[in-house]
Amino acid sequence: ALGAGLPFGLIFEKEGVYLHTNAKRSNQDTTIPGFIRIVERSGEPALEWSPLEDEGRNAPAVLYTKKDGEGGEEDTNFDPGYEPDWAVISTVKKDREYVPVKESGTWSFSLPLSELYSLRRARFSLGRNFLVLTSRGGHPLPPLHFHRGGTRELLRALQRYIILASSPVDGRLFLAYPLDSGALSQSFDELQLLDDGGSDLVSRFIQDPYATTFGGFSKVTNFFRGALRPPESPHHPRGPQDPSAPSLPDEEPGFELITCGVELGPRPEVSRGKPLDKWEEFLDREGRVQHPERIKELVFRGGITPALRKEAWKFLLGFYPWNSTAKEREDILRVKTDEYFRMKVQWKSVSEEQEMRNSLLRGYRSLIERDVNRTDRQNTFFSGNDNPGLTLLHDVLMTYCMYNFDLGYVQGMSDLLAPLLFVTQNEVESFWCLTGFMELVHQNFEESQEAMKQQLLQLSILLKALDPELCDYLDSQDSGSLCFCFRWLLIWFKREFSFEDILTLWEVLWTRLPCDNFHLLIACSILESQRGELIGSDHDFNTILKHINELTMKLDLQTVLCGAEAIYLQLVQCKVGRAAARWSLSYLSDSTFQLVAFTVTLKTTEPDARY
Repeated sequence: ALGAGLPFGLIFEKEGVYLHTNAKRSNQDTTIPGFIRIVERSGEPALEWSPLEDEGRNAPAVLYTKKDGEGGEEDTNFDPGYEPDWAVISTVKKDREYVPVKESGTWSFSLPLSELYSLRRARFSLGRNFLVLTSRGGHPLPPLHFHRGGTRELLRALQRYIILASSPVDGRLFLAYPLDSGALSQSFDELQLLDDGGSDLVSRFIQDPYATTFGGFSKVTNFFRGALRPPESPHHPRGPQDPSAPSLPDEEPGFELITCGVELGPRPEVSRGKPLDKWEEFLDREGRVQHPERIKELVFRGGITPALRKEAWKFLLGFYPWNSTAKEREDILRVKTDEYFRMKVQWKSVSEEQEMRNSLLRGYRSLIERDVNRTDRQNTFFSGNDNPGLTLLHDVLMTYCMYNFDLGYVQGMSDLLAPLLFVTQNEVESFWCLTGFMELVHQNFEESQEAMKQQLLQLSILLKALDPELCDYLDSQDSGSLCFCFRWLLIWFKREFSFEDILTLWEVLWTRLPCDNFHLLIACSILESQRGELIGSDHDFNTILKHINELTMKLDLQTVLCGAEAIYLQLVQCKVGRAAARWSLSYLSDSTFQLVAFTVTLKTTEPDARY
């Protein structure tokens, strides 16, 4: 209905929709009641929320900015009132910049439906429903909690303007597409999801978005075609009820528009083995390592004894090729020693006057000196003043800046080097082991942090498949982006376990068994071990962050590793989940498949690629 005298058309309105802000301000209530509305402003529909105290205003005080090139004045940006949990991720190019709105202090927002990318409808335990909305810029809004119901009615009202396509792997996740055929066709072309195009494709998608999408993947099983049904829409009403089709009850809890038989099987029991304690028996007469894959299996199963650790690490980190002879390794060591000291001389020979005119090198040195003085000082190898271990730590990091000019030094790299230097007790060997380690994780330290953002997304998808209830709880507390896992992934849990445990954990991860992304399953194992402490508690965003940080040195490594391997085996045994994961994740990562939820090892654009 159109509001009399109002400069916009009011299409839908619902009271009793709350923001749970978890604000850091002591004088601000963290639960704010308000209204959710769908309105038309100048012919453009938008989804708006405003608190009760804002009633009487014609428009929310805070709007999302339009895309570049759309013209018009730039709207005031959204101020969440606290540092959002995705703010730790920065990108080189941002579609929207967020700045505080100091003069209003309101929580109101308006999101044009053309800017809506997805919404996730969830229900925490036996509590109320809530929605998590995400814009096309990838930014989530604060979860909207429906204390008096109404999410189903809102979805139906939204379908007057957009198509909401539900993911078969998560019936609570809806992707938004425009009803306009031209815009929808353009979306398909940009995503490169389907082999054919044109108006016929758009027509088929509107009638049945699920079967049409799967039709574009030539080798997806017919199981999903039969299991999927189009959502009910005012434009495309459902025909006579199929007894085998999923029911759509009117009561609030039954919100899934479709269901699909994708369930994980039981999680197997896993045990750990003994550490690798023999090395010579794997060498032939010329010193070549025989059966390196067998060595990796033993290391993955139980780690390495301290006596063999130095030698084995040099192979695991690429300092020595597995097929090199003893004589070839002597030559490699001599060449790499010369190369290391040539690079070291480069920065050592820079005078103070030269460095004053080299801000980049001066900045690296300042960061390194600061980090070295606080890295693993409790370890005797680095403790005390004027410790030679600290000097080696400093020199190796400065030399790495000469080795990798593009990356240089980034905070956290000292955490990666310290265990390497402790084990090798050698400046040259620790440097080349560091370069091998950085080959695996260098993207974590790039300025754009796109790799970190992608890993957190992958971790979130994994956790949604493994423990939807825990995800619902974290979503309800503005923690669904798992930003508190950022440090875990950045430096591979270096601060979470004891120094000795980290030596074992890293050598397990360096085997790249059973998959390249095993560190994500370790994170899942830790999170699931804390579900009893989190779900049902009164934790909010800040206390969740505090609880996770306080896990440092309290985790049992062997239990975590068993849990991570059990998760992997459970996912591998899932027979139909793989295709569902491909379909869902193809949307989440646009035109690039990041097959995480069930094909953890894959990064490919080929839909039928194997493990």
